[in-house]
Amino acid sequence: MENKKWEKHQYIDLLQKRKVEAHNKQWLYIEINAKALLEECEPGIHNQNVCCKAMLDSMLEGDRFIVEPKNRSKCAGTLTVRYYVDNLSPERRKYAEVK
Repeated sequence: MENKKWEKHQYIDLLQKRKVEAHNKQWLYIEINAKALLEECEPGIHNQNVCCKAMLDSMLEGDRFIVEPKNRSKCAGTLTVRYYVDNLSPERRKYAEVK
C-alpha cells in the first residue's frame, strides 16, 4: 500500500497546532526544521517542496529564518524557521506581505 503524500494544508494545520501548543505553554517561539518535520510526518517520502512551502506560508510578521536556503524558492531540507508564538493574533500580517 502506497502512503499518500501530505498536502500543504495538512502541514499548515500541524504548524498552527504546534504554535498554539507552544503559546499555551507560554513559550516565546518554536523552531522548526524542514527535514526534521518531513521525516516526522512522512518518513521516507520525498515531499520536501510541499513541506517547505507550508512552512514559508505559515510565517508571520516578526518570524525569522534561522537557516535560509540560498535558492530562490527557499525549499531545502536545511530550511529552519523561528515562529514567534507569543502573539497568535489573526491581525498579524503574513511574512511575505511585509517583505
